[in-house]
Amino acid sequence: METHIIRITFFCELPKESHHLLEGNTASDPPPPPPPPPLPVQLTLVALNQPHSGDMMGVDAADRMCFEQAKAMGLPPHYRAFLSSGRQDLLHVVHPLSRHATPVTNLRGDVMFRNWHAVFSGDGAPIDARIPIYSFDGRDVLADPFWPQKSVWHGSATRGLRVQDKHCEAWRADHMSVTGLSSNLLSGRLLGQQTRSCSNQYIVLCIETHKT
Repeated sequence: METHIIRITFFCELPKESHHLLEGNTASDPPPPPPPPPLPVQLTLVALNQPHSGDMMGVDAADRMCFEQAKAMGLPPHYRAFLSSGRQDLLHVVHPLSRHATPVTNLRGDVMFRNWHAVFSGDGAPIDARIPIYSFDGRDVLADPFWPQKSVWHGSATRGLRVQDKHCEAWRADHMSVTGLSSNLLSGRLLGQQTRSCSNQYIVLCIETHKT
């Protein structure tokens, strides 16, 4: 018994658009969208959410408050306290690679200083009164009555170096007889050189130390 194989061929006409796809014609394809612009690199200066006396339980505890409040607001937690103490100079708080070309801004991105070194040019770090300083929870510390005294603790000379015996005993004392260096922001300077009793409740700032 013989077996016969029958071949049947089907022809199907494709739409013209399909011919272009099959032939790999991409001349009419739109170009891919450009990548989004990179986010601006900046170091953010932010205040803690409450004023503090000179007793912050030490500079490490102040650093930890900056870290925790930044993290709670969804910010990168690379923040340290804007303080000199008996064992650290404020100038060196920011990572060396971020000191020269990275502007210092407020939480909204307004530029306050062209870079970290500009803070320590020796003139007390003049600030623009039109640029607010915000706390981590978004309040303007110069306008909000929660900070009745518009001064900041810093414990630093104008060049960013520690001043011995002017840091509230390494930020562990709030006695009236003990003093620390502060700056009245209403005077228009971030590093004014006012010696004040450590019993005062002042603004404490945090500075972003680097970008990852």
